[in-house]
Amino acid sequence: MRHRRALSLALLTLCWCLLLPVTANAAENLADEALPHETLVSIPDAGPWVVGIWLDDADAVGALEQRLDVWRAAPKGDGGKMLVLTAVSGEELADLRAEGLRGEGLEVHIDRRRTLELHTPRPQTEGGGIPGYPCYRTVEETFATAQGLVASRPDLASWVDIGDSWDKIHGAPGAGYDLRVLVLTNSAVAGPKPKLLVLGAIHAREYTTAELVTRFAEMLVAGHGVDPEITWLLDHHEAHLVLQANPDGRKKAETGLSWRKNVNDNACATSDYGVDLNRNFLFQWGCCGGSSSSGCTQTYRGLSPGSEPETQAIQAYMRSIFPDQRPNDLSIPAPADATGVMLDLHSFGGDVLWSWGFTGTQPPNGDALYTLGRKFAFFNGYRPQHGSLGTVDGATKDFAYGDLGVPGYTVELGSDFFQNCNVFDQTILPDNLQSLLYTLKVVRTPYLTPAGPEMLVATGTSLTAAPGDLVDITADADDTRYSSANGTEPVQNVAAAELYVDTPPWSTSPVPSPQAMTADDGAFDEPAELVTATLDTTGLPLGRHLVYLRGQDAGGNWGAASGLFLYVLDPITAPRLSGVVRDARSDLPLAAKVRAGDFQTATDPVTGAYTMLLPEGTYDVVASAPDHADITVAGVVAISSQTTTVNFDLPAFEAVLEEDGETGGLGWSTQAPWALTTEAAHSPTHSWTDSPGGDYGDNAEVSLTSPVLDLTGYTGTSLSWWQIYDLESGYDFGYVEVSTNGGTSWTTVETVNGLDTTWHQLTVPLPQLDDQANARIRFRLSSDFSINEDGWHVDDILLRSAPAAPDLTGIFTDGFEAGDFGAWSSRVP
Repeated sequence: MRHRRALSLALLTLCWCLLLPVTANAAENLADEALPHETLVSIPDAGPWVVGIWLDDADAVGALEQRLDVWRAAPKGDGGKMLVLTAVSGEELADLRAEGLRGEGLEVHIDRRRTLELHTPRPQTEGGGIPGYPCYRTVEETFATAQGLVASRPDLASWVDIGDSWDKIHGAPGAGYDLRVLVLTNSAVAGPKPKLLVLGAIHAREYTTAELVTRFAEMLVAGHGVDPEITWLLDHHEAHLVLQANPDGRKKAETGLSWRKNVNDNACATSDYGVDLNRNFLFQWGCCGGSSSSGCTQTYRGLSPGSEPETQAIQAYMRSIFPDQRPNDLSIPAPADATGVMLDLHSFGGDVLWSWGFTGTQPPNGDALYTLGRKFAFFNGYRPQHGSLGTVDGATKDFAYGDLGVPGYTVELGSDFFQNCNVFDQTILPDNLQSLLYTLKVVRTPYLTPAGPEMLVATGTSLTAAPGDLVDITADADDTRYSSANGTEPVQNVAAAELYVDTPPWSTSPVPSPQAMTADDGAFDEPAELVTATLDTTGLPLGRHLVYLRGQDAGGNWGAASGLFLYVLDPITAPRLSGVVRDARSDLPLAAKVRAGDFQTATDPVTGAYTMLLPEGTYDVVASAPDHADITVAGVVAISSQTTTVNFDLPAFEAVLEEDGETGGLGWSTQAPWALTTEAAHSPTHSWTDSPGGDYGDNAEVSLTSPVLDLTGYTGTSLSWWQIYDLESGYDFGYVEVSTNGGTSWTTVETVNGLDTTWHQLTVPLPQLDDQANARIRFRLSSDFSINEDGWHVDDILLRSAPAAPDLTGIFTDGFEAGDFGAWSSRVP
């Protein structure tokens, strides 16, 4: 099914359309290519125009960076060519097109969407945030958040001043900012502790970076004492977060300017002044053609190594928190047990990059850096790659590794500088929070730990027991969780697993006492194993205990630890929760799970009854069963020496919209070329596709949209579908979107990119559609120019929901029930 269309833009056939003069007709020329339903804005003759430039190879990127503000440079397609995305003036666009005509190894395409976005006025944002992008906090809002975290949890957070920005030193009185680091760790637990340093927004216009680091900080502070993983991580590690590494430049970028550098105006008399801070670090500064000596270029490296106050502050801070673990010699590795990790977050491109950036030669710790890079990329789906996309010298990651022996990584987030908030919230944020959390797990020995298996603890990671009870603990030990987007990581069988109670496995005082876990199938002979252990709680004092789990592979590599809480409770005085879970229509008992906070138990499948001990507190209690909607009872108070009874009648799901792809007669709106086409599977003959009969086209923006659905009075809505897809990785995307207003506005709930030719079913919960009278769903393909693939095939679409449950009032202690809610009626819209 994979059909790759060869590039057909020969220079001679391209020349006349590429050499159109950039005059008053420029906007009209763009309009001819415009996306359906777009509101066009007037593009001035002078631009800027966002263009994609094809180059023959990576060596040509550096030369182009000396002339233009390169946004992204990345390999595209199978021919070894590079695509550079950049913004140019009308005069520069004409020059580039002329160079293409002369056969100088480049082809130029206008990027319509980004050009239009660049010229579209930004709406004012109510309630804070950057204008037009409310999900991204301003510099002042970011700093206020940090100060609020310190005020609320001074035991966990401190706000450290490490220097001043360029404008604070050289600007007008009151200008500029203090450069600060938010340090997170449990101060009640003594160190020394391994450290993670994360830099946000060193390039000012890259909106996603500062917000991701800020959200990571909020997650860590909120999770300590509540989430067992975050609790042990902050107890025994430190997170050092530079939320805004270039605040002067960021203030300019908040106005909509495509501002990259700091605001040093000494070396350039035009509006393009500033120093690229990620070319200004000491290590291999200006060595290798990976930066510019011209003050008005976007990669200007500064007058001297480390000339900028922002650079000086960050370098000094790195040296203060990380030990110097390797000489500056390019061939001597850091020791295998070296500690610490530095991450520099950028956008955009979907890449994970590591040293060296100034040369194609692999660094001496290359294999270990590859392993950790592939682990990062497993979580966020990005492309792991040694080096840089083009040559970069004087960069943060090379200073961290070259000067200190600390693994340094550049992570390119998402697909835009000014990233859409839906994409950030739905995709970039959750994927990269998991990547950051994993990084914090391995900072103690980052060259060793990532090679071992992960321990994946089942949902419901808090357990309760009475003294002397035997507690079954289960986890998945998995040695396979690495990206294969650019090479394959060696995988070994799991060979062992252990648990530790209250003392982490690396402790030397006290020395931990491990308990072996066993393979559930009787033998450690697979790279992923379900492992179990029975923990005897005899002798454990009453209260909360932290249980650490870790696994080892056949290569002898111990992986990152995971944790869970175990509460040992007095069965006489501890609160007890009990009840029965039934089907709402039939009143028959259900095999279900009941969760109170992080505590979970299963019902008796014959009677539907459950019971669990809990610590004192207030809980949201949730009951769930297959093919039924969850019901939540909020604010249940667990009182010592009392039993609280909560019964549940769960409504069964109903099919609200079911499309098997055989007729397409259910009111779908199809934007050509979406259509039903013959397919070998998943359904017997047909599936929906965006590209019937061939590949999708350039600059596609086409969709398949459901009719309006009335879900008033319904809850637990979810969407399931089967799919295969072949979309150019990193450039062409499929979006699953929902609307609550009949299609006036849309929210992304799932993104598809890359290649998967095996039919898979996906299920996405859609709580935003619950109780909505004008609900719709759609499947939308968006492509750029050139390198088009077979497309996206969707089949057996099922939207299901359940009649909303009544309020569960009448919750009593001492065994009284809440009452019988009787049979349910249902209505399919």
